[in-house]
Amino acid sequence: MSEAAAHEEREAMEYDVVIVGAGPSGLAAAIRLKQLAAEAGTEVSVAVLEKGSEVGAHILSGAVIDPKALNELFPDWKAMGAPLETPVTEDRFVVLGPQGDLDIPMWPMPKFMHNEGNYIASLANICRWLGQQAEALGVEVYPGMAASEAVFDEEGRLKGVVAGVFGIDRNGEKGSDYQPGIELNGKYVFIGEGVRGSLAKQLKAKFDLCAGCDPEKYGIGLKEVWQVPDEAFTPGLAQHTVGWPLDDKTGGGSFMYHFGDNYVAIGFVVHLNYKNPWLSPFDEFQRFKHHPEIAKHLEGGKRIAYGARAISEGGLQSVPKLHFPGGVLLGDSAGFVNVPRIKGSHNAMKSGMMAAEAAYAAIQAGRSRDDLVEYEQAYQASWVRKELHLVRNAKPILTKFGTLLGGAIGMFDMMVTNALGGFSFFGTMHHTKSDAESTGLAKDHKPIVYPKPDGVLSFDKPSSVFLSSTNHDENQPAHLRLKDPSIPISVNLPRFGEPARLYCPVGVYEVLYDEKGENPRFQINFQNCVHCKTCDIKDPSQNIVWTTPQGGGGPNYPNM
Repeated sequence: MSEAAAHEEREAMEYDVVIVGAGPSGLAAAIRLKQLAAEAGTEVSVAVLEKGSEVGAHILSGAVIDPKALNELFPDWKAMGAPLETPVTEDRFVVLGPQGDLDIPMWPMPKFMHNEGNYIASLANICRWLGQQAEALGVEVYPGMAASEAVFDEEGRLKGVVAGVFGIDRNGEKGSDYQPGIELNGKYVFIGEGVRGSLAKQLKAKFDLCAGCDPEKYGIGLKEVWQVPDEAFTPGLAQHTVGWPLDDKTGGGSFMYHFGDNYVAIGFVVHLNYKNPWLSPFDEFQRFKHHPEIAKHLEGGKRIAYGARAISEGGLQSVPKLHFPGGVLLGDSAGFVNVPRIKGSHNAMKSGMMAAEAAYAAIQAGRSRDDLVEYEQAYQASWVRKELHLVRNAKPILTKFGTLLGGAIGMFDMMVTNALGGFSFFGTMHHTKSDAESTGLAKDHKPIVYPKPDGVLSFDKPSSVFLSSTNHDENQPAHLRLKDPSIPISVNLPRFGEPARLYCPVGVYEVLYDEKGENPRFQINFQNCVHCKTCDIKDPSQNIVWTTPQGGGGPNYPNM
């Protein structure tokens, strides 16, 4: 938040629970709170704040949905019309090479790696549906309201958040349309901002929530939705690949799901602990689509959507303390993604439900703004933690041994761990450094020359940004802040080749030169930002800070 909007008198609204983020965790929490109140014949006031222009506008996921949490929240979700329309009918796991591919049979893999009983869907549309259910139960949902500041009481407890600040101009001054925003206070505040949210990051630091945890780990996921002709469409197919175009020491892989009205959701994930600063996840994704095993699924089709987001990959070892005075962390703000399953929405929803149950009981007991230790206790005893415990070594093994050998060892470890109730011969392996610290020096790595996009299967960043329907008011302050504006050119460029221009999936960052090819300068095109947070994570100097822009800005994903 700009200095112009700080320390200002604002209208305040009081609720029992304020929830930041209308993702699966926040909406499940809101719904569960209202369900509990209805069951007991009591009242509980709940507000949900969403920075996107509408619920679902900033939601992007694969997605193959495990309906486990949804079954608990709404046992009759099918009759209610939840948009999980395409059951998985075929599971494929493929290793790609430069010249061919190898199918890996599914039968040796642990049962939880199979997608039988799961559904291919748009998580954005599921969140839209959950938002409708929440509003029908009496939840107040406020889209276009970015929570930009945490508010603390005199004892240092989280009291609420400031949302809806508009009209600060690019110089940080109040414009003619300035609105100071509203302070929304709650007996408890739930933080469900998604991966690397700005408030969650501040609260983790303020309350030392990551003490005793491994460094947080992340990937970047890039996704497109295509609409393909009947001859290329296999409804219910869920295919995952590893290997080409990434080398064995660079973790990642792809997903491809056929669903709905001849839609193919295709995506590429790169683990952000990669070493080569010349690597561009976007360009790896584009050339990946030219592999014959992939291209045949897109032949004759049309790309209709594009987006990107960071993915929480630290797993069990990186999950922080979940509660602090006045609030809790939900979903991806805590990091509940199951990396080998490439799934997290079911765990996110369950985390919201557990937090809701803890908060409801506390409110009924007359408590407020204390530590909801009951939420942490519920998590420790839940199937969420059990699931993360069974796969806890998958990511560290990949980091240590590489994709092929690490994948084989990791699969064996998961089979043993699953069979022996959580025991692993490796014990619990650990993440030793952050993704930023993993970035190698430019001089130690060979630059990568990527093929030019053909406009049929592969595309450039500007046309991709267009498909994300991203928009920001250009007169607002840049929400991508540099701690030291000199670092990109004085440090990152000579040491790392300034990797921001490559790891950003939408061309936000550029290094520009004068007509003589001299005097480089760093340019931030913040209007292109799709809020993936990769820069905040991967910048080797940790100089870039992602902050929330004015509400309603960013991507407007239709069915991602």
